[in-house]
Amino acid sequence: MKPSDTAHRRRPTGAAAKTALLAVLCLPGLTSCVTESQMRLAVEDRDREIATLRTDKTELQERLDLLSYEKEDLRVKLENAQANLASATQVPAGFDTGEGSGYVAFPELEEMGITTDMRAGETVISVPAEVSFASGKASLSKQGRSALMAVASRLKSEFPASARFHIEGHTDSDPISKSKFKSNRDLSIARAMAVLEYLVTEARVSDERFVVVGHGQYKPVAPNSGSSKAKNRRVEIVVKSNG
Repeated sequence: MKPSDTAHRRRPTGAAAKTALLAVLCLPGLTSCVTESQMRLAVEDRDREIATLRTDKTELQERLDLLSYEKEDLRVKLENAQANLASATQVPAGFDTGEGSGYVAFPELEEMGITTDMRAGETVISVPAEVSFASGKASLSKQGRSALMAVASRLKSEFPASARFHIEGHTDSDPISKSKFKSNRDLSIARAMAVLEYLVTEARVSDERFVVVGHGQYKPVAPNSGSSKAKNRRVEIVVKSNG
């Protein structure tokens, strides 16, 4: 036998080499290692997915809590708005709202010469100067004090605690001549302040509920001529139900 023939028989062919490699790769132990590695990767993927889902759940719960708080806040605001609306539309007991019956004033005030009316949805109590003040004066008369005590009783009993009262002084257009006041506006302010002081100190209405305004001759309710101009000399108490 030739040496070259022996070497040829010992060298594996290409097909034999491939078969040997596949046999090694398919050994049971190696196959088990590959499967465990794949399982570890799968478990890691699952853990990551679970962590993501937990994070999403936490974020959704936080959003749900926030929406719950906002819902409660809106509920409280709605209740407050409904309460304010009820107060704004509350009609004093001295008013008759029956269909076709018209407006009925507070009778005891009307007997004193005090008129009560509705203006732009607000109650306006008008105290004529002749009832409460001497001509050109800002000191309350005895009749004026009695009238204001009756007015105070209505203010406290007929209107909600949230209501505010604007005391507005008015005069006619006659110029000031024999008086310590420089102008009709000064006189209107002084009279409004006199009403305020009596309602607060004597009638015990809370001072914080009042606003004082002096219009002078600039908001007449009748012509400033003849006997009609007397209607312009007045102090009005305008009830602001919404504050």
